This record gives sequence, C-alpha cells and structure tokens, in this order.
Amino acid sequence: MNTVRGFFSPKTASGASSLVPSPPWRYSGDLLTVEYRTDPARVRELLPEPLELADEDPGAVALIWADWQSCSASGEELLDPVLSQYKEAFAVVRCKYRGETYSRCVYIWVDKDFAIARGLHQGYPKKLGSIHQTRPHPYGPAPRIEAGARFGATLAAADRRLAQTVVTLRGPSETNGFVNAHPMAHHRWLPSIEKGKGLALDELIESGAASFEAGQAWRGDAELELFEAPTEELARLEIREPIAAYYRQVGVVWDGGRLLESGSSGAE
Repeated sequence: MNTVRGFFSPKTASGASSLVPSPPWRYSGDLLTVEYRTDPARVRELLPEPLELADEDPGAVALIWADWQSCSASGEELLDPVLSQYKEAFAVVRCKYRGETYSRCVYIWVDKDFAIARGLHQGYPKKLGSIHQTRPHPYGPAPRIEAGARFGATLAAADRRLAQTVVTLRGPSETNGFVNAHPMAHHRWLPSIEKGKGLALDELIESGAASFEAGQAWRGDAELELFEAPTEELARLEIREPIAAYYRQVGVVWDGGRLLESGSSGAE
C-alpha cells in the first residue's frame, strides 16, 4: 500500500507539499490591541451553546492587529520568509463555560493561505484579508516604542475597509489588556458531506500558548472606526465606550489543545 504524508493537505509520498507542518508552531510578533465595550447582546449572539456571556464586563471586545513571523520546530521557514511572515487582525470577546472564563476569537482575517490552514485546525474562523500596521524602528521616521509614539493600523476584506485605528502610546503597562488574557474556547466545525446529516466534526476545544514570552507592554489611547460591508459583520460589535490600547512584542509556542466536549454547539 502507498503511504501519503503531511500534517495538512495536500498529502503526498514525501509530505513536502503539506500546507502547514506538524506542531509545535512558533511565533514572534508585534501586537497592537484596542479594547472597547459594545452591547453585550451583540457578543451573546456570537456565542453558541453551551457558551455564555462572561460575568464581568460582558460587552468587552479586543480588536488586535498582529505582524507575525512563524515557523515549525526546526525554524527553517525563517530563512524563506514567504513561508513565515504574515499579518492578521482579529476580534476577541470573553465567554463562560462551566463557570470558567475564556477568551474567544469571533472574527479573524489573515493574508496567507498557511495561516488559514492552521486556523482551521485550531478553531479560528479565519478569512482572507488585507492587514497593515505601522512598524517601529529605532532609526528614521518610524515610531520608537516610547511615550507619544503613534501607530496606525487598517483592515480590509473583499475590497472593503472594515476597521482602522490610530494608537498613541502613553506609558508602560503591567498588562496587555484583559479581553485576550484567557485560554481560548473555540469550535472546530466541519459539515457532513451528506446533505441533511449535520456536522461531521463538532468540537468545543480549549487551547492556548504552550509557552509565552514578551517584552514591556505599553498602554495608550486609540481612535478606532468600524465600517459596514456586505459580507462582513464586524461593525455589529459597535463601539459604545473605549477602554484602552496596547502595544507589545511577544513570542509564543502553540502545541495543541484540549477537547472540552463534542456534539453540542447548536451550529447550523
């Protein structure tokens, strides 16, 4: 019998064509986070059973831009940057499951196919988008990471701008915000190939960083705008009240998750 290899499709005799390698996946990135409050009912409508609203600050949202370099355990992708560099923007809320508070990514856009494939495995609802953010640099006109520095970021998908922000740093912070500070509670869904048979895969999973390191977090203020689009619903998480903005450089390793339960999401 022929054996085909590869963590993800396409699987071949050698496995070299697989869109993503086997975990662990390692990341180095610059994160720009904007937290605000929306109508808790808009968060609730994005939480399938058995998830519930968080007890505290249930309308809190984090909109995060990230400029990543990523690689497998060998690190070889870093020497072929087209295979390691990508950008993303994602919206995170908090929820409750069996009395525990979790973070949950409800919308996310990336600009590379391998990032979408990883998201399918991890339960992130990834779509293609156009994401840009100001990069810091110690020389020239780029902002330094210091009080008064200003960073811009934009998100677009299907030729429509969905969000834009300008963040002004004010000073060092003990945290990088609170909305995205918990393990993630995500669903992994795959419809059955047979009509009317529902979901072939229906899992509620918990995942988070296997290891994490980070530089000094900085807190600031943000001017944030969301825009309507015919095939996107980010703007439904309307801005009711700003909380704060943050900038931080991080290093993360992801190496799998944990099944919480299966077959009870209520997804259609």
